[in-house]
Amino acid sequence: QVQLAESGGGLVQAGGSLRLSCAASGRTFSSYDMGWFRQAPGKEREFVARISWHGYNTYYADSVKGRFTISRDNAKNTMYLQMNSLKPEDTAIYYCARHRGGQLYDYWGQGTQVTVSS
Repeated sequence: QVQLAESGGGLVQAGGSLRLSCAASGRTFSSYDMGWFRQAPGKEREFVARISWHGYNTYYADSVKGRFTISRDNAKNTMYLQMNSLKPEDTAIYYCARHRGGQLYDYWGQGTQVTVSS
Protein backbone atom coordinates (compact mmCIF):
# COMPACT_ATOMS: atom_id res chain seq x y z
CA GLN A 1 0.00 0.00 0.00
CA VAL A 2 1.30 3.43 -0.96
CA GLN A 3 0.47 6.52 1.03
CA LEU A 4 1.07 10.04 -0.23
CA ALA A 5 1.00 13.14 1.95
CA GLU A 6 1.17 16.69 0.64
CA SER A 7 2.37 19.66 2.67
CA GLY A 8 3.48 23.23 2.15
CA GLY A 9 0.26 24.86 1.10
CA GLY A 10 -0.91 28.17 2.51
CA LEU A 11 -1.97 31.73 1.83
CA VAL A 12 0.32 33.89 -0.29
CA GLN A 13 -0.01 37.18 -2.12
CA ALA A 14 0.02 37.33 -5.89
CA GLY A 15 3.59 37.25 -7.17
CA GLY A 16 4.75 35.20 -4.22
CA SER A 17 6.11 31.68 -3.98
CA LEU A 18 5.34 28.41 -2.27
CA ARG A 19 7.01 25.02 -2.27
CA LEU A 20 4.81 21.97 -1.98
CA SER A 21 6.10 18.59 -0.87
CA CYS A 22 4.70 15.12 -1.40
CA ALA A 23 6.06 12.46 0.92
CA ALA A 24 5.54 8.86 -0.12
CA SER A 25 5.55 5.71 1.95
CA GLY A 26 6.84 2.38 0.66
CA ARG A 27 9.84 1.27 -1.32
CA THR A 28 8.52 1.78 -4.82
CA PHE A 29 8.56 5.56 -5.03
CA SER A 30 11.65 5.69 -7.23
CA SER A 31 10.14 3.25 -9.74
CA TYR A 32 7.26 5.45 -10.83
CA ASP A 33 6.60 8.76 -12.49
CA MET A 34 4.77 11.14 -10.18
CA GLY A 35 2.41 13.99 -10.85
CA TRP A 36 0.80 17.08 -9.39
CA PHE A 37 -2.83 18.01 -9.99
CA ARG A 38 -5.06 20.76 -8.69
CA GLN A 39 -8.75 21.42 -8.27
CA ALA A 40 -10.19 24.89 -7.90
CA PRO A 41 -13.65 25.49 -6.41
CA GLY A 42 -16.35 24.59 -8.89
CA LYS A 43 -13.88 23.25 -11.43
CA GLU A 44 -12.65 19.84 -12.46
CA ARG A 45 -9.31 18.54 -11.32
CA GLU A 46 -6.58 19.45 -13.77
CA PHE A 47 -3.07 18.27 -14.50
CA VAL A 48 -0.26 20.54 -13.34
CA ALA A 49 3.02 18.68 -13.81
CA ARG A 50 4.62 15.28 -14.01
CA ILE A 51 8.14 14.00 -13.43
CA SER A 52 9.70 10.76 -14.64
CA TRP A 53 10.89 8.16 -12.19
CA HIS A 54 14.53 9.22 -12.58
CA GLY A 55 13.70 12.91 -12.59
CA TYR A 56 15.21 13.68 -15.98
CA ASN A 57 11.92 14.30 -17.80
CA THR A 58 9.33 16.82 -16.74
CA TYR A 59 6.02 17.88 -18.22
CA TYR A 60 3.91 20.92 -17.41
CA ALA A 61 0.50 22.33 -18.12
CA ASP A 62 0.74 25.43 -20.29
CA SER A 63 -0.81 27.50 -17.51
CA VAL A 64 2.14 26.89 -15.17
CA LYS A 65 5.02 26.49 -17.58
CA GLY A 66 7.87 28.84 -16.70
CA ARG A 67 6.51 29.50 -13.21
CA PHE A 68 6.35 26.06 -11.56
CA THR A 69 9.15 23.52 -11.24
CA ILE A 70 8.61 19.87 -10.37
CA SER A 71 11.44 17.87 -8.83
CA ARG A 72 12.02 14.78 -6.73
CA ASP A 73 14.47 13.29 -4.27
CA ASN A 74 14.23 9.52 -4.49
CA ALA A 75 16.52 9.07 -1.50
CA LYS A 76 13.91 10.90 0.59
CA ASN A 77 10.84 9.45 -1.15
CA THR A 78 9.69 13.00 -1.73
CA MET A 79 8.50 15.05 -4.68
CA TYR A 80 8.32 18.83 -4.79
CA LEU A 81 6.52 21.57 -6.64
CA GLN A 82 8.19 24.97 -6.53
CA MET A 83 5.60 27.58 -7.43
CA ASN A 84 6.78 31.08 -8.31
CA SER A 85 4.98 34.16 -9.60
CA LEU A 86 1.75 32.85 -8.19
CA LYS A 87 -1.53 34.20 -9.51
CA PRO A 88 -5.01 34.24 -7.96
CA GLU A 89 -6.07 31.68 -10.56
CA ASP A 90 -3.56 29.24 -9.05
CA THR A 91 -5.81 29.01 -5.99
CA ALA A 92 -6.80 25.37 -5.60
CA ILE A 93 -6.29 22.21 -3.64
CA TYR A 94 -3.11 20.59 -4.89
CA TYR A 95 -2.78 16.81 -5.02
CA CYS A 96 0.13 14.54 -5.72
CA ALA A 97 -0.38 11.19 -7.37
CA ARG A 98 1.53 8.17 -8.59
CA HIS A 99 1.53 7.66 -12.35
CA ARG A 100 0.61 4.12 -13.33
CA GLY A 101 0.83 4.53 -17.09
CA GLY A 102 -1.02 6.36 -19.82
CA GLN A 103 -3.56 8.66 -18.19
CA LEU A 104 -3.83 6.49 -15.09
CA TYR A 105 -2.79 7.65 -11.63
CA ASP A 106 -3.47 5.03 -9.01
CA TYR A 107 -2.59 6.55 -5.62
CA TRP A 108 -3.50 10.05 -4.47
CA GLY A 109 -2.74 12.22 -1.49
CA GLN A 110 -5.32 14.11 0.54
CA GLY A 111 -4.36 17.47 -0.92
CA THR A 112 -3.03 20.76 0.37
CA GLN A 113 -4.77 24.11 -0.02
CA VAL A 114 -3.04 26.91 -1.88
CA THR A 115 -4.70 30.33 -1.77
CA VAL A 116 -3.30 33.28 -3.72
CA SER A 117 -4.70 36.67 -2.81
CA SER A 118 -4.77 39.56 -5.26
